[in-house]
Amino acid sequence: MDERWFQILQQLVDEDVLVLIILGGVAIAAIAFTSISSMVKSTARERTRREIAAYIAEGTMTPEQGERLMRSGETED
Repeated sequence: MDERWFQILQQLVDEDVLVLIILGGVAIAAIAFTSISSMVKSTARERTRREIAAYIAEGTMTPEQGERLMRSGETED
């Protein structure tokens, strides 16, 4: 059985299929990492907005201060 796997692997390397499989795996991993990173940023931003809204609701912060804080984190594209 080991000899057969070695032959299959050797055939994949000879035909450059293994390289394509590795490149595809790297591309999929990069897409997954980017998606997860975006989800984490979005969740953190929403949590911050909720906390600012709670501070405004309890009177610790004025609405103007809250608006200023929310705008300070925005990026210009």
